[in-house]
Amino acid sequence: MENSSQPNFIRDIIEKDLEAGKHTEVITRFPPEPNGYLHIGHAKSICLNFGVARDYGGRCHLRFDDTNPKKEQPEFVESIMEDVRWLGFEWGEHLCHASDYFDQLYRFGLELINKGKAYVCSLSPEEIRSYRGTLTEPGQNSPFRDRSIEENLDLFQRMKNNEFEEGTHVLRARIDMASPNINMRDPVLFRIVRADHHRTGDRWCIYPTYDYAHSLSDAIEGITHSLCSLEFQDHRPLYDWILDNLSVDCHPQQIEFARLNLNYTVMSKRKLSRLVSEGHVKSWDDPRMPTLSGLRRRGYTPASIRRFCDLIGVAKSDNIVDMSMLEFCIREDLNKRAPRRMAVLNPLKVVITNYSEGREEELEAINNPEDDSMGKRMLLFSRELYIERDDFMEDPPRKFFRLAPGREVRLRYAYFITCQEVIKDPLTGQIIEIRCTYDPATRGGDAPDGRKVKATLHWVSAKHAKKAEVRLYDRLFSVASPTKDEKKGVDFIQYVNPDSLDILDECYIEPGLEHAEPGERIQFERLGYFCVDPDTRTNRPVFNRTVTLRDAWAKIRNKSGR
Repeated sequence: MENSSQPNFIRDIIEKDLEAGKHTEVITRFPPEPNGYLHIGHAKSICLNFGVARDYGGRCHLRFDDTNPKKEQPEFVESIMEDVRWLGFEWGEHLCHASDYFDQLYRFGLELINKGKAYVCSLSPEEIRSYRGTLTEPGQNSPFRDRSIEENLDLFQRMKNNEFEEGTHVLRARIDMASPNINMRDPVLFRIVRADHHRTGDRWCIYPTYDYAHSLSDAIEGITHSLCSLEFQDHRPLYDWILDNLSVDCHPQQIEFARLNLNYTVMSKRKLSRLVSEGHVKSWDDPRMPTLSGLRRRGYTPASIRRFCDLIGVAKSDNIVDMSMLEFCIREDLNKRAPRRMAVLNPLKVVITNYSEGREEELEAINNPEDDSMGKRMLLFSRELYIERDDFMEDPPRKFFRLAPGREVRLRYAYFITCQEVIKDPLTGQIIEIRCTYDPATRGGDAPDGRKVKATLHWVSAKHAKKAEVRLYDRLFSVASPTKDEKKGVDFIQYVNPDSLDILDECYIEPGLEHAEPGERIQFERLGYFCVDPDTRTNRPVFNRTVTLRDAWAKIRNKSGR
């Protein structure tokens, strides 16, 4: 795997720590919550955490933050592990769960109570919010803040023993209700949740909050550098307060970096979940989704994702990355590795009238001009062919150089042909066939007399081609920032692109491609890069368009000024 060793401020911190002897090894962690599928934003964190650990000879833990049993499912656990492995990273024996530490986290809660640093609060959730204050006004002390240590210990144990209803009590840290940092205004550490946990079943009915479990899980595992996205910057004082006030042997350093924001999509699990549950996409792995499983199904490679994460780098301030950069990375990767094949998505029949009926021949074609080791293949050519309907115009404009009446073009790897006649449906007037002649002297695609043509068309033999379904995917949203008008009450769902999927079920492909296996990636010449979908059936393959050969959206942006 390539070394993602671009200099950044996190690597600078790590190197200074190692040089100063603060640490002898680097231990990081990737801590997803198993309440959804990972998306491209998580890929940045995965590559960063696993990458720096690998590059400095350390290790990275995969730790599930499974502290919210109402939203977590084993399905999400399995998908997360699959995605991390697919990206090319391994955690070895260091697979961890916050639920592994529930007993310890409970004992730490008792320790905070005994130190006078935590108390059981019996305000309702609504009252806790109202007592909390605002960004400009301090909060108010809970009337239960001064309960005795004995009463707090008794109530906390009874919370654990399932004696109270959900929402009646919480354990809160006793810090400072007047703190300018709202996160330090007596934050909740434990709450009652009446739900079975996917790992611990009904053993627990109190669950730690993320801030509490995160900091202590890091300490228990001996994490040296706890790398978090920027929204946790204001949580760092609480991270440190928890560790400073408990008897832990390790105090990791929390370091924040800018999260990945990608235009024309959303990165919120809640919003992605809505897209699935409301049927705007078919599933979490729908190829229009920014989930890693969706990108994988669409045809993205692990190398292209890692390359993308390396290019965007690690910064201290948020920014929005253009989708075209991600598409550049997959084009760059597949250009080197994808075999070339020919397919016709919107077929128009061509009959070569001076080519003998029943005759067929083999023509040599290059599999990948970027990689000679991929060799060549033989194409079958016959009297009747299919070309793209868009490659013919009966009355073309001045800058249309493809096939038209009386015009000569090249067929890729084959012959020059000239259009002689156009056949139309007598009822609809639609062109159903064009009749051409070919020049036998141009076999292989070049004229011995040196004459030139202005267009080369791809094609398939009508006699030998196989049918396929092709799914053309586009941007999931029609605007660059789908959440731009949320403060005005505009739902991001309104910007879902109605043309994000176009299914073509009468396509023709080169023979042999009907046996392609799901996950295979191919360049259809002149059309783009495609991947075989898991929906593929026997002798009826389904291809997903990964990306076009060029950035078509760049032209749209230039014309619109966006």
